[in-house]
Amino acid sequence: MAGGGVGSCAPRSRNAALVLDLLRTAGAGGISRLELAERTGLTPQAVSKITARLRADGLVAQAGQRASTGGKPRTVLRLVPEAGHAVGAHLDRDELRAVLVDLDGTVVAERRRALDLGAGAAAVVGVVGREVEALLAVAAGRAESVGERWAGSGRGFSVLGAGVALPGPLDHARGVLQRVTGFPEWDGFPLRDALARRLGMPVVVDKDTNAAALGLAAKGEGGDGSSFAYLHLGTGLGAGLVIGGAVHRGARTGAGEFGHQVVQLDGPRCGCGDRGCVEALCLAAVARGDVAEAARVLGVGAANLVGLLDIDLVLLGGRTVEGAPGEFVRGVAGVLEARARREGRVGGGGGGVPVRVASGGERGVAVGAAQLVLAPVFGWGR
Repeated sequence: MAGGGVGSCAPRSRNAALVLDLLRTAGAGGISRLELAERTGLTPQAVSKITARLRADGLVAQAGQRASTGGKPRTVLRLVPEAGHAVGAHLDRDELRAVLVDLDGTVVAERRRALDLGAGAAAVVGVVGREVEALLAVAAGRAESVGERWAGSGRGFSVLGAGVALPGPLDHARGVLQRVTGFPEWDGFPLRDALARRLGMPVVVDKDTNAAALGLAAKGEGGDGSSFAYLHLGTGLGAGLVIGGAVHRGARTGAGEFGHQVVQLDGPRCGCGDRGCVEALCLAAVARGDVAEAARVLGVGAANLVGLLDIDLVLLGGRTVEGAPGEFVRGVAGVLEARARREGRVGGGGGGVPVRVASGGERGVAVGAAQLVLAPVFGWGR
């Protein structure tokens, strides 16, 4: 089944999604119908109808009662995280990491293995298919061992779909790859539809950096309505942009091609075919063990981004950053601070722009890929 939608657990209206998201953020302690009405602006009658339907669908359950200021105690409702699950797969140039998360975003199963993105479409689709099937089998076995009854999908539990994240550029709306840097043979391949057929579930495809940024925004990174840049340095370099609380992809999913801004004319050749790109300079410094220089180059690119978009926060991630997080934070923040001083802006942390390592670690992209599937359930902009 091809397409970018989700399964039967998706709410039927925007208001239902809004209610579900508030239940998600309320956590296990839950929230009352009256509070839901106050925070959504819906009438109590509308909230009662929505929550009744969500309870019938198994997405919401009673979490107890809370004392009222007058009259009978208020019933408190909570999200049922195990009512639905999403697969997230991060296809890096040399590694595949797949996770299964529940509706709350908690990882319930994970697999990791080597991958050659240059092995060709058929081989890669086959590897992803086998790993996802193994992932679901592990999760189903764990559920059975603790006596849980997971319904739906014929796999023993409800799976809404799979989110797949990999290096760009690509067309997010159609799920079609373009000329992936270093792997031109992928140009034009309909990855979303191929994986949907192989897995038998809806699939959403996006750039790795966009998926990671969505996952961070879903966890409330930066606060409501904020703007931040997630800079991912691993086998390549890219950015995920969150502007006004939503992932910014651009009209052709071209936003965030951060690594291919030229900062040194006639510099070393980059895999994209240009010279002096931030990615080429940064990876060359990493290869010769000069982390300080890699951080400085990354900071130059980050400063250009901050100056262009006036963002609130810079987050760093990727396996290379994870190897020396303190050095990268200090290096990037130092460049931002120096530019802020030259421009007459005062204050620390890059002239008021904080720099820190993103939460989530090396599984952050895979978890963010799963959030591509969960986004419509909770009414987030994908």
